[in-house]
Amino acid sequence: MNPILGLSLALGGLVLGIPAWAQPAASSPSAQEVLETGVSAEILNQPVTTPFRRPGLLRDSSRPVYVITRQQIREQGARTVQEALRYLPGILSDGTAGTQLGALSSQFMRGGRTAQVLVLLDGRPINDLGFFGGFDLSQITTDVVERIEISPGGGSTLYGSDAVGGVMNIVTLEPKPGSETVLEAAIGSYGLNEQGIQNRGQVQDLGWVVSYRRLQSNNDFPFEIRRLGKAGRRENSAVEYHNLQAKLTWQLAEGQVLTGNALYLNKAFQVPGSTEFPSPDAGQNTNDLLLDLSWLWDQERGSLQARVFFDDLNYRFSAPQSQGSRDEILRTGWGSQLQYTWKAAENLELTLGADYRSISARNTTFSFARGSTNVNYDNTVNQGALFARLDYKPQPNFYLNLGVRQDSSNLVNGSATSPAAGIRWVLAESTTLRANYAGSFRTPLISNLFFRLRGFFEVDGNPNLRPERGESFDIGLDQALGDFGLLRLTFAHNRIRDGITFVSTGPSRGTYENIELVEYTGLEAALDLRLGENWTLFANYTLNDPIIRSALDPKAVGKQLAFVGADSFNLGLSYRDAEDRYASVFLHHIGTFFTNNANTQSLPGYTNLALRGGIPVAENLALEVGVDNLLDEQYEVFPGYPGVGRTVRLNLRGQF
Repeated sequence: MNPILGLSLALGGLVLGIPAWAQPAASSPSAQEVLETGVSAEILNQPVTTPFRRPGLLRDSSRPVYVITRQQIREQGARTVQEALRYLPGILSDGTAGTQLGALSSQFMRGGRTAQVLVLLDGRPINDLGFFGGFDLSQITTDVVERIEISPGGGSTLYGSDAVGGVMNIVTLEPKPGSETVLEAAIGSYGLNEQGIQNRGQVQDLGWVVSYRRLQSNNDFPFEIRRLGKAGRRENSAVEYHNLQAKLTWQLAEGQVLTGNALYLNKAFQVPGSTEFPSPDAGQNTNDLLLDLSWLWDQERGSLQARVFFDDLNYRFSAPQSQGSRDEILRTGWGSQLQYTWKAAENLELTLGADYRSISARNTTFSFARGSTNVNYDNTVNQGALFARLDYKPQPNFYLNLGVRQDSSNLVNGSATSPAAGIRWVLAESTTLRANYAGSFRTPLISNLFFRLRGFFEVDGNPNLRPERGESFDIGLDQALGDFGLLRLTFAHNRIRDGITFVSTGPSRGTYENIELVEYTGLEAALDLRLGENWTLFANYTLNDPIIRSALDPKAVGKQLAFVGADSFNLGLSYRDAEDRYASVFLHHIGTFFTNNANTQSLPGYTNLALRGGIPVAENLALEVGVDNLLDEQYEVFPGYPGVGRTVRLNLRGQF
């Protein structure tokens, strides 16, 4: 028997009948009373919604959750959500298209590729099923972000499709009493300049957040790839952003709040290609509009929440000379969420809900040589689901959650059932044990199902594809170190089967089939320490070992999945005083990783060192300085795609 499965079953046995020796004595602390001081309290008492699909505290989650707050994002100098994930455990986020500002993001979690990681915006899905399956996190600038929650492991029980490797929730900024205006202007290396203005406030029953951010960079950085014997300056990689957010909240009555949120994301990015195959004329433009309207009614014994959302996503890629074509992908989608949480007893809570999402996508390719347009696909996918979750505390120091979800789809084989179970067991005042099991799935992309290409090479989609399926197990420990530290350890095992792969069906012909099986084993370790009144330190390590158990290429069987198997180590040391002066040093290390599934090619690991600091220059004005890749290390995140060298950024921030 798989040792993790055996341990999970053993823990499940404890849930069904907790023996006398495991029950707390009269003087034993409850889960609400432990870990209330120092660093443990600061971390474990953070608000999170991802593991519950409702407001809760991190300490009450049986799942590992890693959070980066607005203040941490500012101190780390992260300009986009992709950059904000850099120092978190449980996720690889450096991407595979270069590290310059604007480069397409990739996010890998527990053996799952980008399309197998679900991205939420305030709790609702934004994964792009009409394109590449994930969401480009380099599009979202951090001025709109309150915090980001990372929850590795299967999450389909609460959220449905795509939550195979894990779930990421981007929580946007909320109004605050009174009125606050933030003005920012920054300059930096390689032509970087940025401006931002934001106002948020609340007067009586009405609250608001309005934010605009412009970023621009030439990205003309020098590079050297000794492995390839290439050096020069990166060309055709400039980027410009224009992002806008508007959020309104209205207190309709006591306990009732209506919230509307609109997020417009515009990014124009020149696409340089690799150093071996440059694209001197290629460029892409994205215009995305994400709309959301939600109503929350908090009651004495529960809460009712209803939401509707709408997405309009437009992507254009053009390379008239080097590739002779222009691609356009237009996607529209809408969805709804309805859930009721009922506090049936002091130790029993039940959540019931229903979700629906519809996505239509149209992909066309225009040939400059022929002057004609080919329609690659023009189709719609509809998904619906019912789910239930039970949270139960049979003993003050023991917590259990059970859940199940049934998804249906208009696809031929699109239905899926996703169960989940988890426990959180307070063994002592400073020690808590966690264990989880979850089933998950991912619906095939519209391009996998319906893509049709005719020409020198012919491609046909496969409408009979099955969803990819996942099973995840993890067991973890939260250990308080007095009042000065917290250590969190999680050992995980995932199986991702029915992986969708492109296969050749003849000379210059191909389609998609369910073939792959990946088995993942990993470790997440996170340490947070307070070294004195003004000093803090964090360190985390993520070990990733995704092994291919079944694949079209027999040479890949038993080998590590490309790119997803890199290990990571992060370290940060920060100082902040009462006058809001701060200084930090951050280290980000990625280990050696394979770039093909046969494991015959790899890229060496790399280490980036960054410095950050800020100092008040007036009552409401601060100057912030950042240096990335201090040692100017030359590296690749994808063969032929160089990482950015040393960069400097100066930011002037006024808060009134």
